[in-house]
Amino acid sequence: MNHQNEIMIKEDTTDENGLNTMSDHENTKKGLGEKWPEPTVRVQSLAESNLATVPDRYIKPPSERPDQTIIINHQPQTAAINIPVVDLNSLFSGNEDERERMSEACREFGFFQVINHGVRPELMEAAREAWRSFFNLPVEAKEVYSNSPSTYEGYGSRLGVEKGAILDWNDYYFLHYLPLVLKDLNKWPSIPSNIREVLDEYGEELVKLGERLTGVLSSNLGLKEEQLKEAFGGEDVGACMRVNYYPKCPRPELALGLSPHSDPGGLTILLPDDKVVGLQVRYGDTWITVNSHPHAFIVNLGDQIQILSNSIYKSSEHRVIVNSQKERVSLAFFYNPKSDIPIQPLQELVTSTNPPLYPPMSFDEYRLFIRTQGPRGKSYVESHISPLDN
Repeated sequence: MNHQNEIMIKEDTTDENGLNTMSDHENTKKGLGEKWPEPTVRVQSLAESNLATVPDRYIKPPSERPDQTIIINHQPQTAAINIPVVDLNSLFSGNEDERERMSEACREFGFFQVINHGVRPELMEAAREAWRSFFNLPVEAKEVYSNSPSTYEGYGSRLGVEKGAILDWNDYYFLHYLPLVLKDLNKWPSIPSNIREVLDEYGEELVKLGERLTGVLSSNLGLKEEQLKEAFGGEDVGACMRVNYYPKCPRPELALGLSPHSDPGGLTILLPDDKVVGLQVRYGDTWITVNSHPHAFIVNLGDQIQILSNSIYKSSEHRVIVNSQKERVSLAFFYNPKSDIPIQPLQELVTSTNPPLYPPMSFDEYRLFIRTQGPRGKSYVESHISPLDN
């Protein structure tokens, strides 16, 4: 089904989850104006200029740099630790082992992979290749869609508005899916010719997948199947996508494609590059390089799930390493709460021995942190953990 006829033109003042909650004046006051603090530099252009090293703006402090050994291809299948793989079709057919595997992954990793998830492999490949074609366009064609801090919607090259910040080695494209009234044709690329049709279908399928996954998460917490979705806003959930393009990097041991962070929203459904690894998940004191399963989505829990579950489920820090020999493209789809409703631990998960760990806060407030400060681990969600009474 194609909803392109429902896409409407909006003013460029919407928030990242799709609600028009901030005026231009409010955005500017919070540091989210129409201009970035410094001239925008496209990382892809830097990479294509045959640099011998990485500009200082992209060199991470020694303590934040990735391991010296940069993986070019997939990890060996015998890797001791990897993200659990859940067969969703088997789970919905009543396989309790699959259900328990997913439950344990949410409690231990905050990440899992899903196979047999109902999204056609041909559609997954078409979406990935459409975006790869977009990023291979001449820079002038892409600059038409250049974004601003006030919405992040469009073609961008940085997170956060801190002047002089150390930047990540990536370009990206951000756009909205839900609510439908905020799908903006002016912000959707028109080249390659099939990209809008492909992304429209892809978005519909991933919203359905997000609904199915939150249903399982709810049931595994002992809640009604629809309870997490209701906490997200019911039929008013938000959905958006960030496509990440990681160009070749001349000194990958000095830089990161995306700095450590946890996602501020609900669920992230990631379509990774099928040829080049890059995603790393923190597991204790170790960074696990995720070896993706063919035709799988990588799912991670955002801060809002951690809050709603009262920390029974965990959002996990993750980052992206870059590569000296290959570019990489990944598609992160965000299934999020309605941006302005208060999110707090669900009453059914609060007891006298397990009091609420978080005060009520909207997704807007959590997202604003990463949009102003950039990715900074789990510092924001952890700073709101309530001190327990003695």
